[in-house]
Amino acid sequence: MVGNSTRVALVTGGSRGIGRAIAERLGRDGLQIAIGYVGNTGAANEAVGSIVDAGGEAIAIQADVADEQAVAAMFDRTEANFGGVDVVVNSAGRLALSTIAEQDLDVFDDLHRTNVRGAFVVAQQAARRLRDGGAFIGMSTSVVGTQFPAYGAYVASKSAVEGMTMILARELRGRNITANLVAPGPTATDLFLDGKSQEQIDTLAHVSPLERLGTPEDIARVVSFLASADGHWVNGQTLRANGGMV
Repeated sequence: MVGNSTRVALVTGGSRGIGRAIAERLGRDGLQIAIGYVGNTGAANEAVGSIVDAGGEAIAIQADVADEQAVAAMFDRTEANFGGVDVVVNSAGRLALSTIAEQDLDVFDDLHRTNVRGAFVVAQQAARRLRDGGAFIGMSTSVVGTQFPAYGAYVASKSAVEGMTMILARELRGRNITANLVAPGPTATDLFLDGKSQEQIDTLAHVSPLERLGTPEDIARVVSFLASADGHWVNGQTLRANGGMV
């Protein structure tokens, strides 16, 4: 990363929500962007178009993050197009709300396939492919700390991600590569807002002393810092980007 004038970022889940905001922000920061997406080609192409229209370079690559062959191919194509990978942001994820007592285990398995296996597969390829001096940034959730009811399956998956990412940071010793997590609080995305009443949204917006929901751009700014030279002394950490909620 340090001293390299042309840097490349691969952003999974980069077609919508927080992932798209991250991809667009890193594009504005001057990085060449590969957007990983699982199914919505139209949204992925729109995200690419937004980056290109702003003067950046971007491509979209379809891949299920839990499929190790698809993820390896995604890294292959990124390297073929841009010459290497300096920053990996794994923002692909799923959310399903249910009490533990009523949790559908098929839904549980699907969520953990993306959030745990997918996070592990992307981290594995990142550990093998990142150029020296690079950065790996994963996504957790501040609910790991707040422990809201109905988030049991989701928090279980993100707790696993927190554990594996801290180990990854130590395993990357000697390569000047950082590994960190960003843990958003309530953030105004389609994923977060889906299925919630206005009363629930208003209540969550006032949990933070800043008295609002986060925006995808709030989270993207934190990722931009961790991906930059200014953030390179931060390593093996989970940054709670949540406006001060406990």
